[in-house]
Amino acid sequence: MYLDWRRVDTLDDCINDKRIVAEFGVAVAGFDFVSNIESAMSAADLELKDVEEHIAESIETVKRLTPECDKIDYILAATSGAICGVIDIFLVGKPRESPVGEITDKWFENRTMDFAKLCGWDGKDNPCFSSAVKYLEKKFKIPYDQRGAGDAASGIFDLNPRSHHFKSLGHNPTLLGLFFSILDQFNNTSHFVSEEKMISLQEADSNFDLRGSSTLSKLFCGFVNWLGHLVSDMSGSSSSKGRGMGIPSPLWSWTNDVIAIKRKLNISVSEFDKGINDLALRIYKESYDTRFQTAQAIPVIINELLVRTIYSIRRLLQYFSNVNKEDRSFDLLWKTCEPFSDATVKRMLIVAHGTFCLIDAGDAVARGFIAGGSCFNIAEFFMRLNIIGVGRFAISLYGEVKKGNKKNKAKEEAYFLMREKIALNEYIDGLKIISEIYDDRDLLTFVNDLKNSELYKQAFEKTIILAEKRSVPEDKILRTKADIDSYFIGGNV
Repeated sequence: MYLDWRRVDTLDDCINDKRIVAEFGVAVAGFDFVSNIESAMSAADLELKDVEEHIAESIETVKRLTPECDKIDYILAATSGAICGVIDIFLVGKPRESPVGEITDKWFENRTMDFAKLCGWDGKDNPCFSSAVKYLEKKFKIPYDQRGAGDAASGIFDLNPRSHHFKSLGHNPTLLGLFFSILDQFNNTSHFVSEEKMISLQEADSNFDLRGSSTLSKLFCGFVNWLGHLVSDMSGSSSSKGRGMGIPSPLWSWTNDVIAIKRKLNISVSEFDKGINDLALRIYKESYDTRFQTAQAIPVIINELLVRTIYSIRRLLQYFSNVNKEDRSFDLLWKTCEPFSDATVKRMLIVAHGTFCLIDAGDAVARGFIAGGSCFNIAEFFMRLNIIGVGRFAISLYGEVKKGNKKNKAKEEAYFLMREKIALNEYIDGLKIISEIYDDRDLLTFVNDLKNSELYKQAFEKTIILAEKRSVPEDKILRTKADIDSYFIGGNV
């Protein structure tokens, strides 16, 4: 037998379109099927069970990917986003005017001193922050630390203490920054990006010597020097007055990376690349560095934790309200309250981070117009725009789109499986009908029964049943002895 599941709707369609083929021959004792009907029915039953299992899995997938947020969930998520948006406006704000930024600045200073102590600085003679930084600068010496003040580089490409951490590729906390740091340490060079050009200084530091006896050991020492020097410059150099110029933000350092890559590949730098790089340098000079980027992350983290906590507390209360005491278990409790993989909490996070970004962006736009007077101040806008919040919201949107695609795919699969189930059921029903009509081995023994005078009545009844199963017209069926006599004497019933 042959059945094309993907192209049929019902068994009638199969028969009409001749897409079911049952091959059989006539033997002395009855019809001889190529394949046993019972075997076909058994195989169809197994396939039906497999289809039903896949249908259940698809339905469970759709259910798992469907959020079950109610009005209270949406209200609480939006409230969390609004509260964190207000925190960002009034407590984070922009560099040098940020109460939270002052806290993160102090935290980075303390961590720098802790790192210096870990590296051997005792601080007994001079326990101040600048002493710890000076110790780290000597311990993790690199050749690309030209600051511009008295250096030859200051007259070549406008390098100064306020810009050298940003322009120096080795000071950028990116993979490309690590690459150029190790390259400069191996070759005793310095690479800078300035005015949309990449500039290389040869024999940058005559006193520099990269430690290590082999290439592998030199690579390790180069990595350690890069990392240690970044920590030493995290809160400014040892000669900084007041709030020093820290390490540029990783999210803005990519503007240098783009220019460096294009210059190396001899690709022209576009006006957009130049403009975004100038903007990144402008806001860096206004103290928008890694420390302030960390301050921006605080309200975003609070928003994240608050939404997940709200979700867990609400589901915890529902668990104890709706589940009987004897049915409670830790596994069921965790499955009900865990705030990580559930589609509902992810939808709440989209609402919360979206509300946060809406409030933060609205404030940034307003401050941009106020600071710009008659025109829009783009630097003011980006200094106040919480890039961390925008990135987190973008991740949530990406996850929602990905989840929606999976959900639609599961729905389509469930739809086709349901059609396959219908076809299988009708196929099984058809097999039953065929089995009932043509399973006549016992009936076809009426010839032998007629030869036996004691069994002729049973044989005669078998002929009647066989005629009915073969759909012989009623007026052609011989049901009585008179019908038989009339047929053989008169030639008709």
